[in-house]
Amino acid sequence: MKKFLVVAIAAAIPSLILAHGDVTPQAMDTSALPDVGEDWHFENPYRGSDTFDLAIKVGASGYNQNCARCHGLGGVSGGLAPDLRMLEANESGDEWFAERFRFGYTQNGITKMPGFDQILDQKAAWAIRSYLEVRPADGALEPFDAELRAIHEQLVAWSEAGDSAAVHGNEIDAIRSKLSEITGQIKTASGAETADSVVSQALAALDGSENSLKNAAEIMTVGMSAAK
Repeated sequence: MKKFLVVAIAAAIPSLILAHGDVTPQAMDTSALPDVGEDWHFENPYRGSDTFDLAIKVGASGYNQNCARCHGLGGVSGGLAPDLRMLEANESGDEWFAERFRFGYTQNGITKMPGFDQILDQKAAWAIRSYLEVRPADGALEPFDAELRAIHEQLVAWSEAGDSAAVHGNEIDAIRSKLSEITGQIKTASGAETADSVVSQALAALDGSENSLKNAAEIMTVGMSAAK
């Protein structure tokens, strides 16, 4: 993804109607994330760290509570607010995000987006940023639709039959292998190397635990419906 995409997003914002609406900010539990200091970073401190996956999970919850109403579920904008998935997963995109998160956006004296600097802490900001940068690009799952639907149908059938993961050990290993292969091919909108998608989530759920088949099936049921 080229740098001009971030510039284009920023340049287009003044022409957008960013009606923020009546939204009460929701607190985020960031206690499990490591401290990042008091001075604001201008590059995501969680990217590339051992806590990146945790930051994504924390950020997913925080985004859905505080940002989705305007910026869209899963980061998929309806067109009025910027599509934050498009911010490049690098320092350039991070700087834009941090500036807008902290100070918001005002147009002609009207607050289109409030600043969150005094509402959510820096850990919350970078957790949300982590979640956004690993969102899949539009249509990223389409090339794998047939394979994913076949896997989904099999997992649902086993789950409904009350089967345990141990009963289908070899077959589950094959499914995990295929999901891992697909995960590595899903493109992000930000240019990040790895996407956090229904595929990677289902793969993680197939951990051999008692409810792993049911959990993976439910993840795919919800995730693939949302991806339509």
